[in-house]
Amino acid sequence: MCALVATNALAQSQEINSASQPDQPATAAASPSVVASSNLPALSSAQVAEKITDAKQLLRSRPALTGTSVTLAAFDQETSQINIFSVPKDSFLIKGAKLAATTQLSRSVLVHVISPNGVNTAVTVTDVATGRQFLPLVVQYPIVKSGAVTETAYYTSAHPALLSAGIISAGNSYVTTMLETAAERLADKGVSISRDIINIAEHLVLVEHTDHRRFLNEDRSKIYPDILSLYALNQGDTFRYSVSSAGAGGMIQMIPRTYEGIRQQHPGIDLATDFVSGMRNHANALEAMLLYINDTWSYLQKQDEVQNALRNGIASKPELLAAGYNSNPMRLPLYLKNGGAGWRTLIPAETQMYLAIYSSVDSNVQFKSQAVQAVAAEDSLTRSPTVAEQNPVTVLMSWIGDELETRGRAILSSIAR
Repeated sequence: MCALVATNALAQSQEINSASQPDQPATAAASPSVVASSNLPALSSAQVAEKITDAKQLLRSRPALTGTSVTLAAFDQETSQINIFSVPKDSFLIKGAKLAATTQLSRSVLVHVISPNGVNTAVTVTDVATGRQFLPLVVQYPIVKSGAVTETAYYTSAHPALLSAGIISAGNSYVTTMLETAAERLADKGVSISRDIINIAEHLVLVEHTDHRRFLNEDRSKIYPDILSLYALNQGDTFRYSVSSAGAGGMIQMIPRTYEGIRQQHPGIDLATDFVSGMRNHANALEAMLLYINDTWSYLQKQDEVQNALRNGIASKPELLAAGYNSNPMRLPLYLKNGGAGWRTLIPAETQMYLAIYSSVDSNVQFKSQAVQAVAAEDSLTRSPTVAEQNPVTVLMSWIGDELETRGRAILSSIAR
């Protein structure tokens, strides 16, 4: 089995950030002063989901888009009305752009582009007359290929006005629930997935969608909540339109060759035959992801170099599997053999950054599954452990993250020159 996996499936490509970042400055209009939307309480995650559904229905009832504009739906809490308006697509993709528009309700609004990224562009929407912020709900975005609109996307970005503890928690729950359900389905089909592999996969579905420059230059405590919020706001459509230049797609960012290798290796699992639809279906994609990670570990744990590295504490299971997910896991034993404690300097630069992000996720995010385990563990403890007594994997990952982050900054600096 391992030989087949090595040939057909263990060749996951490095993730390439596919977001287009236009470098032309926008012609900005003056921004009105922003005031709170009265004293109305923030919407719950369930209420936001309901408004998103209403907005999609309203957008779908309107005439079809051209390929040169996007239409947004934004909610005014004061009047409980959804406002619809369009802006030029090119301008929508310019960071910092401030775009004036008029809604179907004759309201004048100002759209400020915070983070341009195709369908996943975050904005603020301000009512010009009152200075109140509206809640951006959905963008109706034309997907254009070869000059023609091939698909219309409906997506909700992590707009600042939408972010809340409830939304972030709902996204966290979505990730954990979907992975645990995928593991249960695999168990029903005869493939057992260990708890630690599920936890590694939880990390990876955040790592895969962390922008590297943002990771190095922004407050990381805000990066991962944004990603978790996307899972809450878009559910099964999250990262539906995310495709790297290497062809890696969707939530798990897997390339076609790897996916086909997994399908061939596990014919009894009945994974979707079509790659694109298989990646867009989170349930199917997460089964493929867990199978890939599980097969990778089945191979790695039998290698003498890996066994020695684990025994001597120079590598951990999470970082080896993360490195193997981002690059070719078949090369890891050779890196360990040739590099010893310095094996991380031999892996691809992209993978070094990947491990630094993994370590950061580990330090900043407590997944729902971990919270349950932590409560159970706390019941059996009479005091908190000292640093020396902490989980050695956690301590090691923290140190690795610091070391690899330094290298990542050097890599990006050399690229900038």
